[in-house]
Amino acid sequence: MSTTTAVSAAPQTPSVADADTLVRIENLRIAFGDTEVVHGVDLSVRRGEVLAIVGESGSGKSVTTRSLVGLAGVGARIAADRFEILGENALDRSERRWRSVRGRRVGLVLQDALTALDPLRTIGAEVTEALVDVPRRERTDRVEALLTSVGIPDPEVKRRQRSFQLSGGQRQRALIASALAGDPDLIIADEPTTALDVTVQAQVLDLVVAQARAGRAVILVSHDLAVVSAIADRVIVMHDGHIVEQGPVRTVIDAPAADHTRALIAAVPRGTARPPLADAPDAVPVFSANGLRKTYRVLRCPVVAVDDVSFDVAENEVVGVVGESGSGKSTVAELVTGLLTPDAGEMWLHGAPHTAANRRAGAIGLVAQDSVASFDPRYTVDRIVAESVATVRPDRDDRSARVRELLDAVHLPSSAAHRHPRELSGGQRQRVNIARALGSSPRLLVCDEPVSALDISVQAQILDLLRELTENTDIGVVFISHDLSVVRQLCHRLVVLDRGRVAEQGSAAAVFANPRSSCTRRLLDAVPTL
Repeated sequence: MSTTTAVSAAPQTPSVADADTLVRIENLRIAFGDTEVVHGVDLSVRRGEVLAIVGESGSGKSVTTRSLVGLAGVGARIAADRFEILGENALDRSERRWRSVRGRRVGLVLQDALTALDPLRTIGAEVTEALVDVPRRERTDRVEALLTSVGIPDPEVKRRQRSFQLSGGQRQRALIASALAGDPDLIIADEPTTALDVTVQAQVLDLVVAQARAGRAVILVSHDLAVVSAIADRVIVMHDGHIVEQGPVRTVIDAPAADHTRALIAAVPRGTARPPLADAPDAVPVFSANGLRKTYRVLRCPVVAVDDVSFDVAENEVVGVVGESGSGKSTVAELVTGLLTPDAGEMWLHGAPHTAANRRAGAIGLVAQDSVASFDPRYTVDRIVAESVATVRPDRDDRSARVRELLDAVHLPSSAAHRHPRELSGGQRQRVNIARALGSSPRLLVCDEPVSALDISVQAQILDLLRELTENTDIGVVFISHDLSVVRQLCHRLVVLDRGRVAEQGSAAAVFANPRSSCTRRLLDAVPTL
């Protein structure tokens, strides 16, 4: 049953000249209760066109696009002078009618593939659901072709797996394949490449462009201006529920008229790689790994996820671990943090064996990508951080003072302490995530894709925070990311993984300037730029 209230507009009769315009919205307003969050938005998109919508978290870009498929959210009230989708007035469309449109005439790609995919169904079953017009005997071949088209390796194996058995990037690609399966007229993609490495991102973006060139219309929601500049024809910039600027993408990117657009462009990571730290020959590394190996069993077959991986992390140093989806990055993070036990290899903290005991004592802190999933929604911020502090400071008063220090260190106001995660912005939640990771006074901080889900300006703030922490403390950082622009800005050294093995490692400046392995060159060639 739909929980969205629509306020009908006057009847709309598209003219012949509008036949290729699949979406035409005029004076769109969206409210929740007494609070209006989208104020008088106009937008349209034609067949063969890629329209990008960009803006910071909370700007209204996602709720605007989700309203186009009847998914604005619980309690949303939508009003517009014109709300024409696929040639029909859609304001008074029933939920049953929306369900007949989604997946068939409109393909929807959401950012969070883990919640969008049913964990009880195979990937093949998810994609097959939209193939109602394909003969049953041809569906398996069609599913495998779709999985191949979005860059999923071994499609005959992957189609039989479930979402939790795939990497984050593979799940996102499976969701894109599912959206394309029904051969839709309109594709709405909300941050479709957030979880993808740069090479797969490039492949998926080429696929998106191909959809437009084949006569479909594409609406792309993204915080990545480099991605937008690479594939969009037009761009809309939103801020605080308003459109502050729109026009051809080259005009908006090269000569922005609005202050907010200029601020977004200024926040894009760029510049030279961070120089390596000065060598300290007698210093013991904060962390060392030697010969790490981890094997999984997938459909009864052994799969080597990490094979003979070795690296060190010094005090005040940020070591980036990069690679394509499935290269073993996240497995390395789980081995280092103790969430997984290696099949072979050794790890040390400050020269002592890295044991289960010191892992439990909080000697290593973890900053995960999905802060929402890692918090208990019943807890306030001070309780979330205090749980971590309690591992090293049992005294309650001392613990409260340390929580205040940590919130100040990550630049959160004191008022945030008594709020719940759901009451915070994405950037604020990630600051809480970092404060919690620091609460146990760890020697090493492991950051697993900590900024990939953040808009560009908040991302810049979090990167500045991590840089500040490494400069002002003796902590070492393992920074795992698929975004080489971010890695270039933050990391002193890089470890490049390729199918579980180290393809090369060295100072970030040297790797970016003179990559030795074909894997590294492939990653660098695929990085989108403004």
